[in-house]
Amino acid sequence: MFQRIEIQKLRDGDNLILGFSIGGGIDQDPGQNPFSEDKTDKGIYVTRVSKGGPADVAGLMTGDKIMQVNGWDMTMVTHDQARKRLTKKNEDVVRLLVTRKSLEDVVRQSMMPH
Repeated sequence: MFQRIEIQKLRDGDNLILGFSIGGGIDQDPGQNPFSEDKTDKGIYVTRVSKGGPADVAGLMTGDKIMQVNGWDMTMVTHDQARKRLTKKNEDVVRLLVTRKSLEDVVRQSMMPH
């Protein structure tokens, strides 16, 4: 299930705040990523969303996999490349394309024997 999410960055002095953290990247160990289904997925995932922050207000959720940022493909990037794409100083708005597990998938997964 793909979703488009538009986040208006919050300006705090010289900083632009998105209000979320990411994990993953092609240079990271996917076995350490709690959101990587089969522990081989090197995608970029949302690991934390600040309550009441710009990302929360826009509807971003922990566990969302980021596929694109402002049209840039994010499926084969390093953690640092992903961070830089998200935090460009000259962009006040970040348009994300994310995939999100449906509630049914999450429930089904939690009921499966590990």
